[in-house]
Amino acid sequence: MRVTWKTTERGEITAEVAEGQSLMEAAVANDVPGVIGECGGCLSCATCHVYVAPGWLERTGRVEEFEDAMLDVTAAERRPNSRLSCQIEATPELDGLVLEVPDA
Repeated sequence: MRVTWKTTERGEITAEVAEGQSLMEAAVANDVPGVIGECGGCLSCATCHVYVAPGWLERTGRVEEFEDAMLDVTAAERRPNSRLSCQIEATPELDGLVLEVPDA
């Protein structure tokens, strides 16, 4: 499946992502600036914070309680379409997904 990250620093970065891989892991593997994944995907930071493009939010799954709390506490400029990309798993239904990486 293909995912596109929109960044201020490098524009759009599109990459093939293996089914089952977290989108944080995929972003780190593809050197997407602004997605660090400092905690390795264990929900103890927000260094993989992204904005899900309109039309894709429902397909990325529901924000669970702990992710919601982590976004509230640590994400700069949280929006209704904010997600931690470590909590989004690549599935065929997400082929073509577009994510925006916050500047901060």
